[in-house]
Amino acid sequence: MPVRPVLSPETLRWLPWVVAIAFFMQSLDGTILNTALPDMARDLDENPLRMQGVIVAYMLTVALLIPASGWIADRFGTKKIFFSAILLFSFGSLLCALSGTLDQLIGARVIQGLGGALMLPIGRLVVLKAYPRSELVRIMGFITIPGLLGPLIGPTMGGWMVQYLSWHWIFLINLPVGMLGCWAVWHFIPDLRGSERTRFDSLGFVLFGAAMVFITIAMEGLGELHMPHLRVMLLLFAGMACLAAYWLRAGAISNPLFSPTLFKTKTFAVGILGNLFARLGSGALPFLVPLLLQVALGYSPSQAGMSMLPLAAAAMLAKWGARPLIERFGYRSVLTGNTLALGLMLASMGLVTEHTPYPLLLGMLAVLGAINSLQFTAMNTVTLIDLDDASASSGNSLLSVVAQLSLSLGVACAGALLGGFTGDNSGDGVDTVLGAFQLTFLTVGIMAMLAAAIFLQLSPQDGRKPKANSEHELDH
Repeated sequence: MPVRPVLSPETLRWLPWVVAIAFFMQSLDGTILNTALPDMARDLDENPLRMQGVIVAYMLTVALLIPASGWIADRFGTKKIFFSAILLFSFGSLLCALSGTLDQLIGARVIQGLGGALMLPIGRLVVLKAYPRSELVRIMGFITIPGLLGPLIGPTMGGWMVQYLSWHWIFLINLPVGMLGCWAVWHFIPDLRGSERTRFDSLGFVLFGAAMVFITIAMEGLGELHMPHLRVMLLLFAGMACLAAYWLRAGAISNPLFSPTLFKTKTFAVGILGNLFARLGSGALPFLVPLLLQVALGYSPSQAGMSMLPLAAAAMLAKWGARPLIERFGYRSVLTGNTLALGLMLASMGLVTEHTPYPLLLGMLAVLGAINSLQFTAMNTVTLIDLDDASASSGNSLLSVVAQLSLSLGVACAGALLGGFTGDNSGDGVDTVLGAFQLTFLTVGIMAMLAAAIFLQLSPQDGRKPKANSEHELDH
């Protein structure tokens, strides 16, 4: 069995910071672009409705490449691949800023997506392999905070840059961060590889990648792209068919991309399914709250951005409480109770009106941010904590795929609900925009609460006593 490498104290101290920076770059880029699309369309002399391709190109590249990230890291080493991922992302950002046509911009976004698809899963894989399982809650709590902050400050920062600078700076801001990231990776990221060289499952990659692409387009088509429902259903059917074909084949070969035997680890199975359904609420949050503040309550973009600060600050503070809470009550109690609390807080946002006192609104957003932060940390950690080193790369890649899918699904569901509850579309709708938001928050909250039933399947001891719990853990 492989021996976990002995890393220097300096490496162990700085490694989470490096991974956190990469997470922040990617999560910020995913949301900062939306507010700039109209200005980009005007500058490139394009129809604003065609600009959706700029987002879709990146999203599909990430969805397609994530499944291969674990094998790539095991084959070529985490240091080289993490370095290359940040370099590719930065180079793609430069090409985006230099683009003079929409086609050039879409091509540059594909290059950016090649780097973005590898940054998150490989960063988390390095943490999983470098630290004892007993440290996983603390480290994962630290590195997931930037991922939560990106979607919250992205729209505000994007609007500010477009208003006072130009849309090019949305991409240029990645260059100094990327240079710092490349330097830090070369100095502090260990070069970890798989225990043995395995053959790449090419056909499995094609089947699984096609499934992710079809399902992702269908989710975006239901939400932002406003595709006809028949086309959405056909894409979903094609995605499910490819997924079924992949899993049938994976059970019959020796080295599949994602082995069905991963789900024999109970905490992994519960964590994956819990991530998929609980993130419906979390994924809708960065989409719904800014819209509620600006469209329904009439806040200015700057006031809406400032109002999100308590949510972001509480999310950062909550990471300090994740480890003692989980150690005291266990994953089952924390995740079940926190998922119910997340659903209740989302539903309570449906009570907000133009007469709600501003301090009360800020307090509700702060509580929501803290609960959401604890949810991310606990879900991600319980999913990975019982995997051995041989399964770590594959399981971590699958977690990244599910996270990507469920966030898209959350935004798509929120968009579809918001559209369905408006009075123009059906007799079931309401007459006011605020009323549509209230019903959407209530529905999303109920959907999130239902995910608590998944976490109830954990036993009280699951994840509380990791298989490796000393300085010598994972060394056998």
